[in-house]
Amino acid sequence: MSTLDLTRRHFLTGAGTAAAAALVGVPGPAMAAAPMLGPTEPKVFRFKLGGFEATMIADSDAFVDGPWPLIGGNVEQSEVAQVMDANLLPANKYQPGFTPMVLNTGKEVVIFDTGNGARGFVPRPNGGWLAQQLGPAGFKPEQIDVVVLSHGHPDHIGGLVENGKLLFPNARYVTGAVDYDYWSGDRPAGDLAQQAALYRDYVVPLAEKTTFLKPGDEVVPGIRAIEAFGHTPGHLGFDIESDSKRLVFWGDCAHHQVASLARPDWHCVFDIDKEQAAKTRARMFDMVATDRVAVSGFHMPFPSLGYVERRTDGGYRWLPHSYQLKV
Repeated sequence: MSTLDLTRRHFLTGAGTAAAAALVGVPGPAMAAAPMLGPTEPKVFRFKLGGFEATMIADSDAFVDGPWPLIGGNVEQSEVAQVMDANLLPANKYQPGFTPMVLNTGKEVVIFDTGNGARGFVPRPNGGWLAQQLGPAGFKPEQIDVVVLSHGHPDHIGGLVENGKLLFPNARYVTGAVDYDYWSGDRPAGDLAQQAALYRDYVVPLAEKTTFLKPGDEVVPGIRAIEAFGHTPGHLGFDIESDSKRLVFWGDCAHHQVASLARPDWHCVFDIDKEQAAKTRARMFDMVATDRVAVSGFHMPFPSLGYVERRTDGGYRWLPHSYQLKV
């Protein structure tokens, strides 16, 4: 008899025994009312990537209006609504992720982006959770060796400072040279000028502790910058590899798990150069779909980890991680 047969026989026998027990002397379900506990969602997710260990930390669970016109503002609202309906999603509300990633290489602890903090896009208490969640995630701020900033938007740099002090006092900092020059210069205007003011408050004073990257440069062994310009002038992604296991941190190449991927040509209101950002999306999606690699997407639904599938209509589909990185 095969092991499979034994397993089936054991299961069926056990199921029969359990069914008999249910009929003899086992109390029925309790009928007493209990208080509602309210919805809950995890805020920390950890996984192995070769010899590295990655921890995803939720910085917000806020809902926002959209996706249209935040995404797809260059097409009719009905076109975006039709895609939402086809994917069983509401057309007027969505819940993006805001998900910094901590990567322990065994030699250094690296964090990718810092969330909203006290001055980001999503105000507290609905955002800015990173400082509070580091402890439950297993880290002390003093343990962070390297802070990687994919770009200069407030929901990525806002967590650098907590109560007027650097949250990561022992860290060195890494960001794109092009992005730094943009945000620290005099070009941002209007709403971007307000965002640049935060950048000057938080990032510019760290210049002596900062390494300025160009695409292809190494952050630490196993982490290399990828050109992802458009969302901001110097926006970077990062290619991460350990023991032949690979993951791409793409920062803000996508802002909605359906709309951004189904139609990379749809504009995003947060993209500074919308046409370049659309080209970057298409290139990035094509790369990760072709290479079949895991993706850390900052604004994908928590834990903001998944894969990309190429569709026959020219678009792409986000496939949330299930157990691929556990085996």
